[in-house]
Amino acid sequence: MSKRKLITAMIVLLLVTNIITFGATNLITIRYRDKVVLPAKEYNQLISTYKKYAKADSLQRYIKESYLRDVDDEKLEEGQLKGLFQALEDPYSVYMTEEEFKDFTEHTKGIYGGIGVIVTPGDDNLITVVSPIEDTPGERAGIRTGDKIVKVDGKEFTADNMDKAVQLMKGEPNTSVSITILREDKDGKSKYIDLDIVREEIRLVTVKSDIIDEEIGYIKITSFDDLTYEDFKKDLDSLMKKDVKGLILDLRSNPGGLLDVCVKIADEFLDEGVIVYTETKDGERLYERSGKNKIDIPLVVLVNEGSASASEILAGAIKDRGRGILVGKKTFGKGVVQRIKQLSDGSGFKLTVSEYFTPSGTSIHELGIEPDVAVDLPEDVETLGTENLKEDLQLQAAIEEMKKIIE
Repeated sequence: MSKRKLITAMIVLLLVTNIITFGATNLITIRYRDKVVLPAKEYNQLISTYKKYAKADSLQRYIKESYLRDVDDEKLEEGQLKGLFQALEDPYSVYMTEEEFKDFTEHTKGIYGGIGVIVTPGDDNLITVVSPIEDTPGERAGIRTGDKIVKVDGKEFTADNMDKAVQLMKGEPNTSVSITILREDKDGKSKYIDLDIVREEIRLVTVKSDIIDEEIGYIKITSFDDLTYEDFKKDLDSLMKKDVKGLILDLRSNPGGLLDVCVKIADEFLDEGVIVYTETKDGERLYERSGKNKIDIPLVVLVNEGSASASEILAGAIKDRGRGILVGKKTFGKGVVQRIKQLSDGSGFKLTVSEYFTPSGTSIHELGIEPDVAVDLPEDVETLGTENLKEDLQLQAAIEEMKKIIE
């Protein structure tokens, strides 16, 4: 081999060796005795992560070493995770422990032990009753929409720890729980009311039906859970076989529930078109649509300040599509959608991921839906529906509107 070729070969060999060495150093983690050589990119990521969490780690160690009482490591970690969601300042986004997540999912199944009230964090950071569930201990004790639950079993609670209050209100049937509510009257005066309530097994019968004046069908939906559509369809088919001329759909004090169940019910009333669409912060839209077939019967929908979430989706679609008349009071105004996810250890979270819009593109969040016919209800009326027709002025108004249509 000539000298020139030898030099060229050595240069090529050196270049290849350097490339391999450089690649190994930057792409492969190398362990040597008690040292580890990392790729530059991975090293920079580790430094960035350390700087990001060093403060929290330092504070956690200081608490464990210096706090006067014993520290539960698990609770400390759960507190950090809860704080992560609380920092969003969104009352509908929350981290749940394994037990809390289990309790939460029980509601959608329709059976649990408790007093039967639906609550939400209020703007005043108090636990606010969206509505008591019909024919449950909470309703029979006189709890109303808008009441603030401030104590459970003598312990004070705010919206920040609402999940713990809900957990305390639940329990074995035939056991008692004490509730203190804060109620504001028409004059703006507030008063505290102490209630002792005996828990029951809450099997949510979410659908009830009746016939008014032998020609008007009436269906009341109290929430949307796993069993609601099946019960609704049975009652609707039964009424249609009796040749009713019109239908009153009562969504008053319905706090919402499962979106897919709400969409199935809306599909029964609407022909082909949009029921609702959701939109993320990136502008990504997801449409829920109804099919071509619908029940061709006049429709009046009852709503009030306790009608929220899925109830507003259904009422909003019927109003926007000109399918029926809304009677009652302005709805609650919950127009955001949460993603619910369970983690591998059994814990889980709810996170607000999108906002929903009625078919006309209207957002009702914190605004609510105005009825076509506004009707006030006397404050002392506690039972709504056909069993209290004489005092239920809103239902009376709905009947009058229906008679105008079918006559």
